Amino acid sequence: MGKPGAIYSLSVIAFVTLALFVSLRDKAPNAEEKTAMAENKTSLPQVIKAIDLNRDFDFAGEILPMDNFDVYERLDREILVNAYTHATTLLNLKTAQRYFPLFDRILAANGVPEDFKFLAVAESNFRHGTSSAGAKGIWQFMPTTAKGFGLEITEEVDERMHVEKSTEAACKLLQNYKRRFGTWTLAASAYNFGETRMAKEIAAQQTTSFYEMNLNVETSRYMFRLVAIKEIMTFPDHYGFQLDKNEFYQPLVDYKVVDVNSSITSLADFAKENGTTYRMLKLYNPWLIASKLTVKPGKSYKLKIPA
Repeated sequence: MGKPGAIYSLSVIAFVTLALFVSLRDKAPNAEEKTAMAENKTSLPQVIKAIDLNRDFDFAGEILPMDNFDVYERLDREILVNAYTHATTLLNLKTAQRYFPLFDRILAANGVPEDFKFLAVAESNFRHGTSSAGAKGIWQFMPTTAKGFGLEITEEVDERMHVEKSTEAACKLLQNYKRRFGTWTLAASAYNFGETRMAKEIAAQQTTSFYEMNLNVETSRYMFRLVAIKEIMTFPDHYGFQLDKNEFYQPLVDYKVVDVNSSITSLADFAKENGTTYRMLKLYNPWLIASKLTVKPGKSYKLKIPA
């Protein structure tokens, strides 16, 4: 092919390419295509709904004044926050089966309303963690308070993580607050805020109603969080949480109790000698915080040995 022919062929190809580009560029999507494009950009596989609060709510038999717009809005916030915190709420629902039966028995034996089991959820989500302030265990006891209620704290033992003993101590503390402040609502609030600070605020603000008090952000939300947790954990299906019976974490009840009245130099050896593992021994006895256990003369401990 000669030079003129080659130039002509290249010119034709360039023209056709340009025409095709302009055609594709100028072609606007039709209505159906626009709808599909919009759905692809904005659609999420979830349904977000407001919650109907036009009914009565209570904590420990004490009714919330829902005709107060401030109370209504504060409860609305906490129910929404907890209802849409999916992983945490689901884990709490699973774990509640392990602890709630025990809590119910101890609370009833100490004359504390059953609703206070939800305080353990608000405090720790059933975890034996340590707060930035130094509170520890499911009931989040500070060291001084814990020792005041007979819980032992040493380098090897921390009974703030002894489930039964710390629950008993929490009951005694709540009963003290109830006697001093007059209502279970204020008792629960004082558990979070502190007894001395609560007494000062009651005097300064000249009210004995939690719902009329202006407190710090954490305590102002605390009672509403308790009510929200109670609501969602009592009626999980209403909030979209569905679990089969086999999905709950079961109570740790399959164990024997061994009385220990002499020191154990190695808990790993002790576990092996008793047919279990160091890990299982710690799970059943989370208050053992070292690798050994020193037993002073006249002292003894009861250890759970998983069967």
